[in-house]
Amino acid sequence: RWNYLVWICRWLGYGLMPLGANKAALFGVAGVSTGTSILLATGVASSSASLTFTLPTIYKQVVFGFYNVAAATDGAMLTFQVNAAGGSGFSETMTTTNFTVYHTPTDSHAALAYQAASDQAQGTGYQSLCEGISNDADHSAAGILNLFNPASTTYVKNFYSTVQYAASWQNAVTTQRVAGYINTATNLSEINFKMNSGNIASGTIKMWGVL
Repeated sequence: RWNYLVWICRWLGYGLMPLGANKAALFGVAGVSTGTSILLATGVASSSASLTFTLPTIYKQVVFGFYNVAAATDGAMLTFQVNAAGGSGFSETMTTTNFTVYHTPTDSHAALAYQAASDQAQGTGYQSLCEGISNDADHSAAGILNLFNPASTTYVKNFYSTVQYAASWQNAVTTQRVAGYINTATNLSEINFKMNSGNIASGTIKMWGVL
């Protein structure tokens, strides 16, 4: 039965992670180490143009959690970019891949589709993490972004994300997966999240460091 559960979780793409790697997320206490991870910062949006986090220098993995991130503008995209140390303007070069699976409440449309318009090939723009968020009062986006070795001065910086949201198009339930690498061997210093149009109406973004 346990092996069957493991297989189901892996097939769904969740994987199984030891509780230790998630303790900080469960306890949610800033600055309190649990041995393998620590909650480093919490950003709370309220009609905010963007949220910026200073990236740590001692963690091999940095995880961002998105909680009820709502868009002020109907159909806006949640996006991100970074600064390498000594840089400014959030315009680092990245190459990304991006696909979406969706299903409408009326069962009229359902598909798995690659989002060619939202990937980048050595681009310097903000990368979308989810597209077309509905700004209905009860709609928002939630998910996770994993960034690996942001302090490395040898390798490019790999990342992947999974974000779930109610889309502005027919209120479709939508899951978007993005992955890629930031093409710099310089350590990263900051990360910025914003909508591609309008403000982040409300929501919380948390940042953890994982040893």
